[in-house]
Amino acid sequence: MQKIPLCLTILFVGYLSLSCNGPSKSEIEFTPEQNTAFEQAQANGILVNTGLERCRLFVKDWLAQADSSTGLIPKNLYTDLDIWNAKDAAADNYPFMVLTAAITDKELFEGRMLDMLKNETRLTSRIDRMPDTYSFSKKGFDNPEADLESILFGSSEYIKDGLLPLTEWLGKSPWSERMIGILDDMWKHAPVETKFGKIVSTNVEENGEMLQVLSRVYWMTGEQKYLDWAIRLGDYYLLGDQHPTRDFTGLRLRDHGCEVVSGLSELYVTTHYASKGKKAEYQPHIHEMLDRILEVGRNKDGLFYDAINPQTGAILKERVADNFGYTFNAFYSVYQIDAVEAYRTATLKGLSVLNDKYRNYDWEDGSSDGYADAIEGALNLYAREPIASTAAWIDSETQVMWSLQDKSLRPNTSQWNSSGVIEGWHGDGNFARTTIMYCLWKTQGVTAYPWRSDIQIGAVKENGDLLISLNVEQDWEGVLKFDTPRHQTIMHMPSDWPRINQFPEWFTLEKDKNYEMINYTEQSEQSFSYQKLKEGIPLSLKKGVHKFIVKTAS
Repeated sequence: MQKIPLCLTILFVGYLSLSCNGPSKSEIEFTPEQNTAFEQAQANGILVNTGLERCRLFVKDWLAQADSSTGLIPKNLYTDLDIWNAKDAAADNYPFMVLTAAITDKELFEGRMLDMLKNETRLTSRIDRMPDTYSFSKKGFDNPEADLESILFGSSEYIKDGLLPLTEWLGKSPWSERMIGILDDMWKHAPVETKFGKIVSTNVEENGEMLQVLSRVYWMTGEQKYLDWAIRLGDYYLLGDQHPTRDFTGLRLRDHGCEVVSGLSELYVTTHYASKGKKAEYQPHIHEMLDRILEVGRNKDGLFYDAINPQTGAILKERVADNFGYTFNAFYSVYQIDAVEAYRTATLKGLSVLNDKYRNYDWEDGSSDGYADAIEGALNLYAREPIASTAAWIDSETQVMWSLQDKSLRPNTSQWNSSGVIEGWHGDGNFARTTIMYCLWKTQGVTAYPWRSDIQIGAVKENGDLLISLNVEQDWEGVLKFDTPRHQTIMHMPSDWPRINQFPEWFTLEKDKNYEMINYTEQSEQSFSYQKLKEGIPLSLKKGVHKFIVKTAS
C-alpha cells in the first residue's frame, strides 16, 4: 500500500509515461471515452446519494412507528399498528431496513437492527423456531392457538423474501442463522404426505419459495438434506399430477404464484450440477412448462399476463405482470444450461420493449411495490444482457418510483406524516430493496464506509477497468470496499443464474489476482491484493471530487 514515487512509471488513463518531475494537473489528459466515463460516474454518484438517503429516511421514519416495548415494527400504518407478523413486517419491510443500515449506518446495524432480530426470535418463535403473529397490546401471540399452516406460510415468506436476500449480501450472520433455523423446523414439521415424501404445503407460492430457498441453501451449506427436500417438491410438480401447465387450470405469472416457475427452474439448474440423472428426468417437463407459458402466457409485446389457464390458453387476468422479470429468470436460467435459444430470445424481447412502451406504466395499479418489482426484474436481467434501452428504462422508472415517496404526505394519513414513509404498508421495504439494487449498479458494487449524507460515489466499468468518482463536501476518512462474486464467495453456487431478490454482481474481484488503483487527485498508484480490496482500502480525502481507476495488475 506504499505509494510509488513519481519518478517511476505511473499508469495514467491513456497510459502516459511520466517523467520524474511529473506533470501538473492541467497536463493530465484523458481519452474522450474516459472523460465520458468519469462524467457518467460522477452523475451516478448523485443518483446513489439520492437513493441511499431516501432509504435512510425510510428507515428513520418507519422506526419512529416501532412498538416502544419490543422495538418491532407494525405490519402497516393504517389498520395493523398493533400487529407484527412474519409474512409482511418481517419478510418485506424489516430486512431492507437491515440492509440499509448495513451499508449506511454501522451503529444502527449492529445495534437496533440486531436487537430487533433478537427480540423477534425471543418473542415470536412459536413452533420451535418458526414465528407467529405477535400483538403489541396483548404482549403475546395474536392468535390463541397455533395454526401450523399459517405459521409455515409466514416462515416461508420471511425466509425467501427477507432473510435469503440479506444472506446473499451479508453472508454468514445472525440473520442467516435465523434463516437456517426456521427452514430446518419447517421441514421438521412438514405436514403434507405425498408419494414422494412429506412436503410443507400444497400452496403454490409457498412451495415455489421453498424450491428457490432450498436450491440456494443446498449450495451455501453443502448439506444434502436441502437438495433432497427440494427434489421432493420437484418430483411433486414435475413427475406427479401437479405440473404447472399440464395440470393447473389457473397459473399466476405474477407474484403469489409465479414463484413455482422460477423455483422449479432453480432446482433444475441445481440438478444440472448436482444430480445429472434427476436433471434428465426433469428436462422434458421443465421445457414443456416453459414452452406452454411462451405459447399462451404473453401479450403482443412479449410480457406476461397476470394469470392464465395453461390448459385452455384462456387469459384469466389480462393485466401485465409487474413480476415479468421473475418469470424471465426461469427462462434465462434454463437457456444458460440447455442453450434453448428461444428462451433467451423471449427474454430479450421482453426487455427490449420496456423503454418504448412501458415508461411510467401503471404497474400493480400504480403501487410503489409494483414499480419496485418491475425494476428489480429488469435490473437483474440487464446484468446478464446489457441492452441500452433497458438501462434507460430502469433509470426513468426509478425516478418514478422515488417520486412516490415524495407523495406520501397525504391529508388522509394522520397516523403518519413523513416523507420517509412511501405508502405506509409493508411493501415500503421493497422500495428500499430495489433502490439499493439500483445504487449498487451505479457504484458497480463499490461501497463507502462510513456513509455520510454528502458522499456521492459512482462508478463505471470501461474496458475491464473500474473508473470511480467520489465527491465529498467536507473532508472524509473511511474505506472503499469492493464486491466479490458473491454467488461463489457467499453462496458457493456453481454459476450465477438469475434469481429473485438477488443483488446482481457488477465489478467483482478475482481471488488470485492483484489490482492497481490510480488516484488522480494525489497522482499516485498503489497495488492491492484481492483480500485488501474486499476488506476495504483506507482513504483520507479533502473535500472535492476525486477520481480513481482500479485495474487488474499486469
